[in-house]
Amino acid sequence: MAKPTEFRIDVEKALGKTEVRAHFRKAMDTLMTNRRNQFPDDAALQALRTQAQAIRANALSKLPELLEQLETNLTKNGVQVHWAETTDEANQIVLGIMQKHHAQSIIKGKSMVSEEMGLNHFLEERGIEALESDLGEFIIQLDGETPSHIIMPAIHKSKEQISKLFHEKFPDIPYTDNVDELTASARRILRDKFYAAPVGLSGVNFAVAETGTLCLVENEGNGRMSTTIPPVHIAVTGIEKVVEKLSDIPPLLSILPRSATGQPITTYFNMISGPRKADEKDGPTEVHLVLLDNGRSRIYSDPELLATLRCIRCGACINHCPVYVRIGGHSYGTVYPGPIGTILEPQKEGLKVHGELIQASSLCGACGEVCPVRIPIPNIINRLRHDSVRKDTENTPTQDAGTRRKPLEAAIWQAWSWSASHPSLYNFGGKTATQLRGLVPNNLGAWTKVRTAPKLAEQTLHQQLKALGVDHE
Repeated sequence: MAKPTEFRIDVEKALGKTEVRAHFRKAMDTLMTNRRNQFPDDAALQALRTQAQAIRANALSKLPELLEQLETNLTKNGVQVHWAETTDEANQIVLGIMQKHHAQSIIKGKSMVSEEMGLNHFLEERGIEALESDLGEFIIQLDGETPSHIIMPAIHKSKEQISKLFHEKFPDIPYTDNVDELTASARRILRDKFYAAPVGLSGVNFAVAETGTLCLVENEGNGRMSTTIPPVHIAVTGIEKVVEKLSDIPPLLSILPRSATGQPITTYFNMISGPRKADEKDGPTEVHLVLLDNGRSRIYSDPELLATLRCIRCGACINHCPVYVRIGGHSYGTVYPGPIGTILEPQKEGLKVHGELIQASSLCGACGEVCPVRIPIPNIINRLRHDSVRKDTENTPTQDAGTRRKPLEAAIWQAWSWSASHPSLYNFGGKTATQLRGLVPNNLGAWTKVRTAPKLAEQTLHQQLKALGVDHE
């Protein structure tokens, strides 16, 4: 028997955590209900989804020229633009900026790209403190964990767990499980850090090529603090986040928070177009943007897989995924969990590393039905499944295409295909299998772990029909 993979081991562990699974179920149900309540008119929702899809598709169709336009306008605005092909290059750019300013600490707003870069670990290895200021990120950083959700990093933790964690890490703070008091404690702890940090870092939700504007969506105000108080602001983002015009933002801003958390609008919306001007009283004196590729250009080169890059990181697909709600985010072992991670991570890191994720889907289609920019996630999963076992690996940009092909499995399917194309042989095989069904063992390993063996299922059916007086012979 093949040795269980790390992914399967993590899934087994997650399935055994009944309390955590119940917590996920409750949280996801709430998020789904909140989203549904924000879109009472389905026709209006579908029209908005179509508009958002068109905006993102338009930007991707012009991505090379829009990125150049973005760089030109940001530079005119006084923003320094850096290009990074890999996460290593991106980390080195951030480190170089910090070393230039002799900075030994950085305060961070929420950024999934910085998680993708492994920035915190990279900086800490070099003696630089990287402190998360988003409450969820702050909590999991205290506990030495990674995010379990792209917009709610600590959703897997109960308030009792958080209360114990705070009391353990900050024993001078009185123990409490009151959410408001816990939030106030975190605010007091972080407030001094905002003022002391020489560098602040943020992500970017949308980058407007027309005006050279970085847009940041948030709820806590920590993003605004991170980008305004420290004298140096570094923004990091993937190259796909660009949009063409400022007028593209309102539809995206309308659908993003409603799809993500069920809010009618986000609490804060920040628009950053440059460093502090001479007549302004606040803001950084220096602003940098790091544009990260990390496999995105390879995804961009395929017309079908390109749709992956339309993602606006709302997390709606995750919230509605029956697989994610049962195994949680950490089981995936990736930065991006759930359906979006299932298609993005194997494309970024390769099928050798994350190819198993494409099987972690029921293909129920819920993710595609709720995606605000209409990414056909089930179709892309099927495409990646095909790429993972295809013979011809030259005509696809998917990294490690064909590496999950198993010779024995391929031979079995070829034999089945041949027999299915010969009706007389297929019918004979079917009749023979039916006559021999009594020889099928009751224990079929993984198959009967979650379902009844065919022989037992048939016996049960016969018994039920007999009890009902139904002649089933």
